[in-house]
Amino acid sequence: MTVYFGKSFQKALSRLTGQEQAAVKIAAFDIQSNPESPGLALHRIDRCQDPDFWSARVNRDIRIVLHKRGGDTLLAFVGHHDDAYDWAQRRRMEEHPRTGAAQIVEINERVEEVVTRRYVEEAVRKPTIFARESDETLLSWGVPADWLDTVRQATEDTVLDIATHLPDEAQEALLAAAVGERPVIRLAAATQTGYSHPDARRRFTVIGDEAELAAALDAPWEDWAIFLHPAQREFVERDFNGPARVIGSAGTGKTVVALHRTVRLAGEDAGNRVLLTTFSAGLADGLKGKLARLTESQPDIAGRIVVDTLPDAARRLAAERFGAIAIAHDEEVEALLFEAARAEGTGVSRGFLAEEWRLIVDAWDVRDADTYRDLPRLGRKVRMAASRRDEVWRVFSRVLDTLDARGKLTEAGLMHRLALDIGAPPFTHIVVDEAQDISVPELHLVSAIAGGRPNGLFFAGDIGQRIFRSPFPWKAASVDIQGRSRSLKVNYRTSHQIRTKSDLLLPPRLLEADGGEDSRLGVSSVFHGPAPQIRTFRDREEEIAAVTAWIAACIEEGFDASTIAILVRSEQELDAANSAASSRQAVDVHVGLMHEAKGREFRAVAVIACDADVVPSEARLLAASDERALKEIYDTERHLLYVAATRARERLWLSAVEPATEFLADLLEP
Repeated sequence: MTVYFGKSFQKALSRLTGQEQAAVKIAAFDIQSNPESPGLALHRIDRCQDPDFWSARVNRDIRIVLHKRGGDTLLAFVGHHDDAYDWAQRRRMEEHPRTGAAQIVEINERVEEVVTRRYVEEAVRKPTIFARESDETLLSWGVPADWLDTVRQATEDTVLDIATHLPDEAQEALLAAAVGERPVIRLAAATQTGYSHPDARRRFTVIGDEAELAAALDAPWEDWAIFLHPAQREFVERDFNGPARVIGSAGTGKTVVALHRTVRLAGEDAGNRVLLTTFSAGLADGLKGKLARLTESQPDIAGRIVVDTLPDAARRLAAERFGAIAIAHDEEVEALLFEAARAEGTGVSRGFLAEEWRLIVDAWDVRDADTYRDLPRLGRKVRMAASRRDEVWRVFSRVLDTLDARGKLTEAGLMHRLALDIGAPPFTHIVVDEAQDISVPELHLVSAIAGGRPNGLFFAGDIGQRIFRSPFPWKAASVDIQGRSRSLKVNYRTSHQIRTKSDLLLPPRLLEADGGEDSRLGVSSVFHGPAPQIRTFRDREEEIAAVTAWIAACIEEGFDASTIAILVRSEQELDAANSAASSRQAVDVHVGLMHEAKGREFRAVAVIACDADVVPSEARLLAASDERALKEIYDTERHLLYVAATRARERLWLSAVEPATEFLADLLEP
């Protein structure tokens, strides 16, 4: 007897309360140890087209739906009594007639009636997407036989509704085809049918013992079930003869690609050593947890992978190569700049000097006046006469001399020194997640370590989420990705309604500093949800009361408080967020800053206090040294609100006290 654990069961489990989940886990252990246990009150579910669906009792109200056939038992679904029975009565379990993969198939009659009636008028006006595809082609994509006619009726309006009712591999294939990609066809060997088929193994996991079951039940969904869309798999398995990059909007699986590619590279050769890196310690910790899931049965591969931020990795490598090095932190450098400016008697503003140091002198490791005078203004649109450059260089020269006298390097200077004298490369491959926020010296360093070999460098990012670094042309930092940059177009994390509303914060096409273009067009979400709520209020108390009620409604609907977040722009708004999460039932709601939520996801997110003097940050606007800096601030503040909004999977709330930020007006567009 083999017990399987279904993806559909895990999703349903996550929608129950913590107390209900605890009871389900106890019942699941009983099933694993003895599927025929009398305490489960097993009985066939009436009025099912598939006679092998059974009900197992958890308590007075909760039922687990099991599928029992040929010695195999599948934990297929769990829910309240009526919901569980309704789910089973609308589905059947079968092996696909073409691919052989085990599938849970939704009964088509009811779905077809709803979907086609809803869009009958649009279908008359808009062309069908798959009308010319043969039965053999659609079957090879994993489409169940009785869904062929329905799939052929799909238009750009109905394809999402239809796809969400299909098994995963069919859903993925249709969405890939809808955005212009040819689906990958996976026909397994004759022995790989049913649960053993590669597609089925992504949805049904064998539970070998109680330890495995406990790990599956306790793991967060995003860690337990990391899978690859066929369009993503290409970027994991493909070989590149130079640096390569995958881009895509929030929720399209860039991090999943980075993780799987890291494991693939580490597994190719026992001598490989891979650095998986990102820009913050919190994101690095998240990558470590997910990587542990992917490599839990491959300790040899896990041992070849290092996960760290680039600054931390650079400090460690520098200590190994050069010994202890003192770092001059930003506050110390800023003080030196202002002291040097006073000593030189320059009239150049402090803000300009600080940005010029950060974006030009320190970033590009400028060490003399001639280099500074002749250096192209990379990332800077402010023109400077030669005489003015000489004037400000005297300030920077004083700072450099002082740092040398103190025996200190800036963080950027440390990376440049490492890049020039790296010695034996410590890594054979480097994979960079959230690469839109990589800095010039970081890019120089990774290029020096692994840029000269095939598959040496791989980047995953979204320039629409750039919130920490100024843009610059990568080619000037010795990294050329021309011809090796691809886009992901299927969004798994965020509902269609949240994604389309959030996309209004950004232009449909984003231009990069080196002339490249990131198109936001043609992205599809795999599921629907309610429209985001966008509200304005007369005062903060009224806003807090409304957000509190919204959170209570989410919890009443079955959302666990730990899957809900309240995000604000700065620490000044944290008191309001904490007040909205002060009720007993909301004690586990996450409260935090927008920029700290990068890389995380929640079922429901409330972004509050989006007032006109809060977003964009008034303090940042006042500190802008020129029009270029002002534009960059507006752009990054838009990106920041986009990041916050796209942390939500199913529910999104955005609110402000009047007057609201101008960015909310963009979201209110029809």
